[in-house]
Amino acid sequence: MMLPWKQIVLLSITGCLAASTEDVIFQGPRWRTEPGDLILPINSPDHQATIACEAEGSPRPQYRWSLNGTLIDLGSDYRRHMSGGSLIIRNLDKDQDSGMYQCTAFNTLGSILSRRASIQFAYLDSFKTQSVRSAVNVREGQGVVLLCGAPPHSGELTFAWIFNEYPYSVQQDSRRFISQETGSLYIAKVEPSDVGNYTCVVNNTVTKQKVLSSPTPLVLRSDGVMGEYEPKIEVHFPDSVPAAKESVVKLECFALGNPVPEISWRRTSGVPFPSKVKMKNSNAVLEIPNFQQEDAGMYECIAENRRGKNAARGRISYHAKPQWLQTITDTARSIEENLFWECKANGKPKPSYSWLKNGEQMMTEARVQIENGALSITALNLSDSGMYQCVAENKHGSIYSSAQLMVLASAPSFSRSPLKALLKARSGSDVTLECKPQASPPAISLWKKGNEILQRTERITLLPNGTLKIANVTKRDAASYTCIAKNQFGTASATGKLLITEPTRITMRPTNMEIIVGESIVLPCQIASDPALDVSFSWAFNGQLIDFQRDGDHFERVGGTVSGDLMIRNIQLSHGGKYVCVVDTDVESLSTSAILVVKGPPGPPDKVSVEEITDSTAQLSWTPGRDNGSPITGYIVQARTPFTVGWQAIDTVPEVVNGNMLTATVVGLNAWVEYEFRVVARNVVGLGEPSPASAKTRTEDAIPDTAPTDVGGGGGTKSELVITWEPLPEELQNGDGFGYVVAFRSAGAVTWTRAVVSAPTVSRYVLRNDTIPPFSPFDIKVAAYNNRGEGPFSSIATVYSAEDVPSVAPKRVRARSLSAVEIEVIWETLPSLPERILGYEVMYWEDDTKPDTVGKVRITGNYTQVNITGLKANTVYYLSVAAFNTAGPGPQSLPINNTTRKPPPDRAPLNIQWSMIGSSLTLHWDPVVATETESEVTGYLVILKRHRYNDIHTTFTDRTSAELSLSAGDNYLIQIKVLSEGGEGAGSEPIHIHKLSMGARGSGASGLRRLSSSLVLIGAFLCSVW
Repeated sequence: MMLPWKQIVLLSITGCLAASTEDVIFQGPRWRTEPGDLILPINSPDHQATIACEAEGSPRPQYRWSLNGTLIDLGSDYRRHMSGGSLIIRNLDKDQDSGMYQCTAFNTLGSILSRRASIQFAYLDSFKTQSVRSAVNVREGQGVVLLCGAPPHSGELTFAWIFNEYPYSVQQDSRRFISQETGSLYIAKVEPSDVGNYTCVVNNTVTKQKVLSSPTPLVLRSDGVMGEYEPKIEVHFPDSVPAAKESVVKLECFALGNPVPEISWRRTSGVPFPSKVKMKNSNAVLEIPNFQQEDAGMYECIAENRRGKNAARGRISYHAKPQWLQTITDTARSIEENLFWECKANGKPKPSYSWLKNGEQMMTEARVQIENGALSITALNLSDSGMYQCVAENKHGSIYSSAQLMVLASAPSFSRSPLKALLKARSGSDVTLECKPQASPPAISLWKKGNEILQRTERITLLPNGTLKIANVTKRDAASYTCIAKNQFGTASATGKLLITEPTRITMRPTNMEIIVGESIVLPCQIASDPALDVSFSWAFNGQLIDFQRDGDHFERVGGTVSGDLMIRNIQLSHGGKYVCVVDTDVESLSTSAILVVKGPPGPPDKVSVEEITDSTAQLSWTPGRDNGSPITGYIVQARTPFTVGWQAIDTVPEVVNGNMLTATVVGLNAWVEYEFRVVARNVVGLGEPSPASAKTRTEDAIPDTAPTDVGGGGGTKSELVITWEPLPEELQNGDGFGYVVAFRSAGAVTWTRAVVSAPTVSRYVLRNDTIPPFSPFDIKVAAYNNRGEGPFSSIATVYSAEDVPSVAPKRVRARSLSAVEIEVIWETLPSLPERILGYEVMYWEDDTKPDTVGKVRITGNYTQVNITGLKANTVYYLSVAAFNTAGPGPQSLPINNTTRKPPPDRAPLNIQWSMIGSSLTLHWDPVVATETESEVTGYLVILKRHRYNDIHTTFTDRTSAELSLSAGDNYLIQIKVLSEGGEGAGSEPIHIHKLSMGARGSGASGLRRLSSSLVLIGAFLCSVW
């Protein structure tokens, strides 16, 4: 029983304490940075050291320091002060400042100690003054040791030796060795070159100081040479070598002997060295980096020469400072509860444990039990709050684990976990009402229904943690329920209302369906529910909730509060699967599901491969793709070559490949062509996507089976026979080494002459022979060949050899100017000649001094006149005529010249007036007057075009008027052009005469205005006519 005065004290401070363990915020000191060991040069330039220490917490922690277990009084120490929590020491003093330091961080919630850190001072004294050390006398072949004898020092040293004078240093090899343990120089077998003075150089790695000993003379004795002797090990490691975990272990071993001994190493257990082990300095040093427990054991060094061998052994023992396996964590407990903490660490030797509270050693007492790494405290009170530390320690180090203990005391409170104001439950279900007040220690709870205290019954269960359970609720259970919580610090209550509702029913469910890709459906999901309930609908597809915003292109929820129908638009194959409609209310969750099978064209087949190939067939195999809900009914095979445009369907055996077949033979292939194949599957829905293409495969070669086409020729120059053909495309060449065989003979001859054309793209062969008569008939044929042989010849064609050009020029050539752009040329027919005449060629040019600017007009046949058009107006042209045949043109006639006429006026007739009386149309216009540079006007041309007819009528007049007879039932277009010796001039704007204009009059201008909406149409018509 708690004493009354103790309860009063506790009650007086509960307002300042946390209400429950869940609300605790731990703010005791926590380490951010702990001190680390320092080794400082004794004569440090800045004469200052800083030992870091920093913690966090609230309130902000304060600090104090101890040296060798004694608190440092910073107030009276002018050399030491703190910056934050770090300790700064000025004017360092080896005697006063060496030792173990420890930092303490504390605030109102407790104190913690840091790990201990040492400050050591490194130094190196000079060798004692001595001009020269005593000489060492040895025989040649004898071994010798030159001692260094390092002066007083602190800190790691390294050693070297100078031979005679700087910078000549002793180089280590199998004969010479400098021990970094003793500093001595070892020479296994002295040679005459070793005679001289030796100086030991000692270097402190911390202070960077270097000191030199006095020289030691090495003198060779004159009483003979030392004979051979077995190895004598002078440098060897101790019998027992302690090694820390993860350290670098170095073992030295060196022997004197004649001949020079060889050094080797082994583990006496027979276990081979791991790859990390290194041998250095001619095997005199064995180095083991990152030392681990498995590296511990007995090691042996063996020195051997032909006179014998010797060995040294030593054991490397493993040790490790403690490392945590289990630490303690911040903990909050209610008053009068029990605490149990345990920490565990490994290390070698096995660590021991101690416990600190607020930096002070804890001892076992009535409520406190300490056993190894376990701490237990029974019946916690407020004074047990604070910072605790578990310390694990062995002779190689110590580690600290810190945690805060908070002991809580408070009256019950529902501020963080009140009862739900209104709880809805389905009739017939089980209801759980939780009573979870914050209280320390935990409160005792009871329940009321209205004003009646609830007791346990068959349906009502009262759990020890305060939870109320009512099984199989009915409308009679609807009421207000109150939980009353009480502990020694006070009482609190919370009330909530229980509402019983009718069960929800799904009235319309989705059913399993099959659907075609691209269609749309609605999956129904409709319910009947209690009006007091809030209802929500959601849909899941294959176990994943549908996101209607992200997937709105296909999914939409339709309906209202009692309907959660799902619309799926433009269904894809990926939409096939299980759809679940989930109905959530305040009191329950219902679901209904359906399987949607989406049928679509088959997926692409795979692994199309060519099993066997010939010159015209290929055996294919493939694996089927997905049938996508509808069985595969057949396959189509397609091929592609470098000579086709895209993929093409090809013939197969069997002709129809049904859906159960996974092989087919492709036929009708071209020989020696690289093919790719793919397969397309089909079902009742349609054609699927094609398979990936097969690997490119070339058909076998074969003799060409196609003859060249369009075989002909003729022409050429004198004594030539020209033979031409259409080259075979590459896909019909059927193999390498492709070319053509050309065969020819004189018409009527029996024997064929053959010629070979080895270029595949050549389409012409020319035979040159002076004995070939001109224009003689020859039979010709052409075949293709390749490395496999010769293919069929083409049909025999007849061509003629080249002929001679006409030998005579035309006579009596005359020219007459017809207009500003046209000249007529006339000549006499040539008499019968030995050469053939196919026609005539007229050449013309402007400047007689530049015949290279010649224009040509060629006519075929026995004509003696031609009109040359497209000339410049009022320009002198030179002209000549020559006969031609397939050999080319013959000699030209003597040039003549002729001048084209001046150009016609470039102005159209203006001020056109017209009148229509009955079917008679009368036109009047102003005359056009030519300028000096234009041809004289000879008359006018009136052009008449009936609408919707192609017939055009023209009327010439030398006056400025004309009278035309028109049909009353047609529309007409009329245009007037000026005529001159230079040809037709510009035409007037077209005039549109409507069939409704009979008895009307007008002008060209007014007619144009009336027809403005039809100008585009008229313009297009005139362009096509004129």
